[in-house]
Amino acid sequence: MSETSGKTAVIIGAGPAGLTAAYELANKTDIDVLVLEKSQLMGGIACTVNYKGNRIDIGGHRFFSKSDRVMDWWLDILPLQATKDGEAEISYHRKSRTVGTSEQGPDPDEVDEVMLIRERTSRIYYLRQFFDYPISLSFDTLSKLGLMRTIRIGLSYVKATVFPIRNPKNLEEFFISRFGRELYLTFFKSYTEKVWGTRCTDISAEWGAQRIKGLSITKAVLHFIKQALPKKKSGDISQKGTETSLIEQFLYPKLGPGQMWEVVEKRLREKGAEVRTGFNVTGLVTDGKRVTAVTATSEDGEEHTISGDYFFSTMAVKDLVRGIDQEVPAEVREISEGLIYRDFVTVGLLVNKLKIHDKGEGGEPQLVRDNWIYIQEPDVLVGRLQIFNNWSPYLVADPDKVWIGLEYFCNDTDELWSMADEDLVELAGKELDHIEIIDRADVLDGVVLRVPKTYPAYFGTYDRFDELRAYLDSFENLFLTGRNGMHRYNNQDHSMLTAMVAVENIIEGRTDKSNLWDVNTEDEYLEEKEEE
Repeated sequence: MSETSGKTAVIIGAGPAGLTAAYELANKTDIDVLVLEKSQLMGGIACTVNYKGNRIDIGGHRFFSKSDRVMDWWLDILPLQATKDGEAEISYHRKSRTVGTSEQGPDPDEVDEVMLIRERTSRIYYLRQFFDYPISLSFDTLSKLGLMRTIRIGLSYVKATVFPIRNPKNLEEFFISRFGRELYLTFFKSYTEKVWGTRCTDISAEWGAQRIKGLSITKAVLHFIKQALPKKKSGDISQKGTETSLIEQFLYPKLGPGQMWEVVEKRLREKGAEVRTGFNVTGLVTDGKRVTAVTATSEDGEEHTISGDYFFSTMAVKDLVRGIDQEVPAEVREISEGLIYRDFVTVGLLVNKLKIHDKGEGGEPQLVRDNWIYIQEPDVLVGRLQIFNNWSPYLVADPDKVWIGLEYFCNDTDELWSMADEDLVELAGKELDHIEIIDRADVLDGVVLRVPKTYPAYFGTYDRFDELRAYLDSFENLFLTGRNGMHRYNNQDHSMLTAMVAVENIIEGRTDKSNLWDVNTEDEYLEEKEEE
């Protein structure tokens, strides 16, 4: 009989990390699985919200990973969609990571549970015009910046190269060391501070090392040159030689990212696992260095104590520590209480048309091709704009309308967070009109979504986080996974990988949890795991 037979895993949160852990446990062990989710939606911030047939992807979720394991996992849940003509249906070859032709495949008009292959485009909107994102030092970019600014950018980059900043101490120094001061001031400083609500000098350089660790001007220029050369479309969707910020294609569920996690939940139930929604976990019951149960409140206000043998937490670390029933060391509690989170508001607007446009093959105006647009204009609060039509045409109820999402970064103590929904919709329309993206008269409808603790911040007491991590990891049957569970700005695939590694640790009887924290910190980590 297996050592795990008759045991139960309690998983806090039904986001990508929580549901991946549940799915791995249900398929690879005989451990009983119970997932507790506060909301009614699957996927955490990777859920899909349906508003009158128009679907919102909160934050935008590209299904792309350099981990073959994650790519295979996704496509085992949602296969690729076939093309309509049936002559160039899409298939996915796992060993070569390419898209080719096949005589098999689900028909796109009959099957909803499929993945689309999408072209990735995002640009910066600055000075009321478009710039490539990430910045490519093309003739178009340089002509828009002007001669003097271009010279200053070039000179400051040369200076940063000749006199580099060794071991940058904060995010400003990290950006300057990579791109030079002038380019940092032009394209990075104001947007980053709008997102985080604090100065770049107060943010840890680790944020930059994690989010754009492989990107530099040299790589951006080489990528631009490569794009300008004639090329044969290979269909390669792994793009392993390309930095994540420069990828050209990605997978995307037909009905939005939440569809992936809704299908996972359905499969979990078929496997006998239990997923309880409307359960807010409030505390941990402990016995020495073991967790024995969690306490949770259901939607009807009833208190529950739920026992288990293994516990996976994707909830915010600050809330987790507050819920521990034993005396927490003062220094650990101080670090936990000093952790900071950035909150997020999405305003969905249904509009007749946009004022900005791209040119079609015949030169006629057509909908801009961007998945999202970074708004660098300092005279508005909106930070980023999503064009949901371009993520998937199936997210939009009426294909003749444009369904967009304005993203605002704030704290839950800010006036913006507490504004009435109708005032936020009004503000969103007014701001896009002001920067000449829409005409306010074209706004047909709107909806507001507030998402607390969307971004774990790399300031506050984050520089002492290792002490807090060591304390929590000392609970032998507690596994921290996911973005908020680890207070780490992980992408979706990295959150999933932390869950996969945690399950492997249980199966293999490994007590050292350092390998969870290696995910997305060591460039070689994923390749090493694949070699194994």
